[in-house]
Amino acid sequence: MLIRFLAGLILFCAGSLPFGAEAAPNHIHAELVAETSRPAAGKSVSLAFVMKPDAGWHGYWKNPGDAGMETRVAWTLPQGVRAGELLYPVPDRLLIAGLMNYVYEHEYAHPLRFDIPAGLTPGTMLPIRARLDWLACTNEICVPEKAELAIDLVVGDGAIASADRVRFDGFRAALPRPLDRAAMFSIESGQFRLAVPIPSGLDVGEPYFYPLADGVLQYAPPQTVRRNGDRLVIEAAVKAGAGPRFVEGVLELGQGLGVSLRAEPGPVPKGGTVIATAANGSKAGFIATILLSFGAAVLGGIILNIMPCVFPIISLKALSLARAGETAQHARREALAYAAGVIVVCAALGAILLLLRSGGEAVGWAFQLQDPRVSLLLLLLVSTIGFNLAGLFELPNLSFGGRLADSGGIGGAFWTGMLAAFVATPCTGPFMAGALGAALLLPGAAALAIFGGLGLGIALPFVLLGFVPALRSRLPRPGAWMETARKILSVPMFATAVGLAWIVGRQAGVNAMALSLVAVAMAALGLWWGGERQRRGLGGAWLPALPLLVAALTLVAILPQERTMATTPSSGEAFSEGRLAALRAERRPVFLYFTADWCLTCKVNEKAAIERTEVSEAFARKGIVTMVGDWTRGEPAISRFLAERGRAGVPLYLFYPAGGGEPVELPQVLTPSMLVELQ
Repeated sequence: MLIRFLAGLILFCAGSLPFGAEAAPNHIHAELVAETSRPAAGKSVSLAFVMKPDAGWHGYWKNPGDAGMETRVAWTLPQGVRAGELLYPVPDRLLIAGLMNYVYEHEYAHPLRFDIPAGLTPGTMLPIRARLDWLACTNEICVPEKAELAIDLVVGDGAIASADRVRFDGFRAALPRPLDRAAMFSIESGQFRLAVPIPSGLDVGEPYFYPLADGVLQYAPPQTVRRNGDRLVIEAAVKAGAGPRFVEGVLELGQGLGVSLRAEPGPVPKGGTVIATAANGSKAGFIATILLSFGAAVLGGIILNIMPCVFPIISLKALSLARAGETAQHARREALAYAAGVIVVCAALGAILLLLRSGGEAVGWAFQLQDPRVSLLLLLLVSTIGFNLAGLFELPNLSFGGRLADSGGIGGAFWTGMLAAFVATPCTGPFMAGALGAALLLPGAAALAIFGGLGLGIALPFVLLGFVPALRSRLPRPGAWMETARKILSVPMFATAVGLAWIVGRQAGVNAMALSLVAVAMAALGLWWGGERQRRGLGGAWLPALPLLVAALTLVAILPQERTMATTPSSGEAFSEGRLAALRAERRPVFLYFTADWCLTCKVNEKAAIERTEVSEAFARKGIVTMVGDWTRGEPAISRFLAERGRAGVPLYLFYPAGGGEPVELPQVLTPSMLVELQ
């Protein structure tokens, strides 16, 4: 259910956006046509929506599969005229990022019948008006589209021109034929089995069953089709908890031929000859998607080590590098412990993220820092590490000297890896964006593997140092310099603490920031007290300090969460999908970026590039509108917008040219010249 829910959430939200002025021409062009413009009173007339996708774009079947949206129509009809339901031709299959989509990549039509009331006088006008909504997609993006369509019919003799009859016969030929006999299905041991009566003499090519309702089958796994006499037996993976009273759908029989059927529970014959494993190569494509996403996550994690959002924990990493030079065995043990800590946190954060999204929460990567209590907890942790590095107190897992070779060093490496991952993952870097975006749409196990790959990438430099002696030999040898370096490296930790206190203030107000500083002061007092007792060699050195540390943690629980930050950023307009659509309709150039107060990469880019004077002057000269999406508290509208672009976090920088068309995505590390040159 997770794939369907996450992908459906992303694309359904896109499909339900308000349709104001169109920002760009449709990518699927719709036309309403009639088989005859002079229908007879008391008879029926066939109409059709003819859909013509641009190259590279596709529309969706009634059940779109893992992702997408069916076509919707709202009618305005003359009194007494009744419209039938939209009919769908047999669809095609398209696998994207491990998701099976049921689509149309070529021209297609939705025919339907209209009943004309009896007793109408010939010559009576019948104005037919329709609002059609659909989702148009490429392999990368989806755009909700609409059309206001009209056709005027005149009551007449019902005569049909030969050319129109041929055209509508083609529309009807693309529809599935109703099966004249009953089909049976069973569900056993997680497998759906469907027996469809099809004569053995019929050449069926590579059959595939399209279920009409969601919640029965898993779409991406391949279907196996067996021939058992005059029956085709389709075997497919069933969704957990599926137990329908009946199953409806379309069985494709090749070359555009399909039959619509309704299956009741009943016996399905065993055995038979396998004639197809139909999924358009989905199994191989699914595995390739997972492997590519995993590789991108690893690369993104490696690059994250040099991103600005990681710099505050360089001190911990530098000390781990120095310790890795002790012995080969100890270096390997520490490298593995550090990697385990990083991977555990990344996988745990990924699992929580998937659970929240499956419950309907519109959250993305680094969701944990959208809660000021988590920011305060991290502030206490970073402050504690800073005080330890400065020499205020000692802990076996974080100290240096005689305890380097014992088990405490391994525990310290694991804890350091956990903290590194927790602080290093708020921002996304190159390769990470697509990988984490794909992870939100893949099955749970595959998604967790990708999150684990991110952790592996973050830890990989330490793993290499632990297992490659030539790299360790280039590190400076341990000595007295480490104590000096340790105190110097406490400075960026305290700078990080200041930044986190500011974030708490931005998230929950100045009172919350004051409470956070009180919590840090109480923790510092307790740590100093315990450190003094340590140096005097007293037993139970930390017992008197525990109440202060508990009190500091209590403040985390009671911290107010009300948002008080300004909603209009000083550097541009606040993000709004409606406002963005209006600007694009006016063909004005727009620079849109998404940021968060806890994303240091974002803040560095803002100060070093976006908010520079030369950039502001260039934007003013060219008429470029700056729009800012503040994701500090995880606004659902921004989460949905990011998800539509396959992104799970910030920063994201987009430039919409004045002439319309698709936006240009800019790199995640900006320079002033890059922005000045935007046209």
